[in-house]
Amino acid sequence: MKTGKRYAEAAKLVDRATLYDTAEAISLVKKTAGAKFDETIEAHIRTGCDGRHADQQVRGAVVLPHGTGKKVRVLVFAKGDKVAEAEAAGAEYVGGEELIPKIQNEGWFEFDVVVATPDMMGIVGRLGRVLGPKGLMPNPKAGTVTMDVTKAVNDIKAGKIEYRLDKTNIIHVPIGKASFTEEQLADNFQTLVDAINKAKPSAVKGQYLRSVTLTSTMGPGVKLNVMKLVNG
Repeated sequence: MKTGKRYAEAAKLVDRATLYDTAEAISLVKKTAGAKFDETIEAHIRTGCDGRHADQQVRGAVVLPHGTGKKVRVLVFAKGDKVAEAEAAGAEYVGGEELIPKIQNEGWFEFDVVVATPDMMGIVGRLGRVLGPKGLMPNPKAGTVTMDVTKAVNDIKAGKIEYRLDKTNIIHVPIGKASFTEEQLADNFQTLVDAINKAKPSAVKGQYLRSVTLTSTMGPGVKLNVMKLVNG
């Protein structure tokens, strides 16, 4: 019951009826992250989009100025001189067709992001059913289908995160770790919000950002004042 008790104590610090400013919210989330490990701080952004319509999809990627605090393992599908380029950029795994059975049949998933050159997408497409549900399928919008393998790997290692709507039109993304300073978390969060504001589909009517909650892995959610986040 330790976790329950700790969670209850942390939850007392958060007023559920209050919509906090970003700085207050970040300070609270850091205070309520009391686990023995370095908790991840996440943003959960509920949008007014209807993802069932193609013209209301929100998907993209942004490099967080201070990274996510997590070591990201990159797999690159490439051939020819792009193999050496990917290795030189620091990709953990580089390969081609020979990796398909390893992933498909042996359930090998020791990577966090997949990058592919466009000429490899025919091969990678065969993995759609296993990579798709895990959100690992390379995508041009996220910058993970590209001939510029060096930039793709460097950006990912520098703290590039992908954002997209889930089935309930919410975006869930990490913005750092509890060990980050409040300033680092605020910078990362603002960079993310700016990117999502810019990505607003023109077909969306009414309020775009419906609610924004910050939370640590084991802590309670802290709600933000959305009105202060729209275009500012």
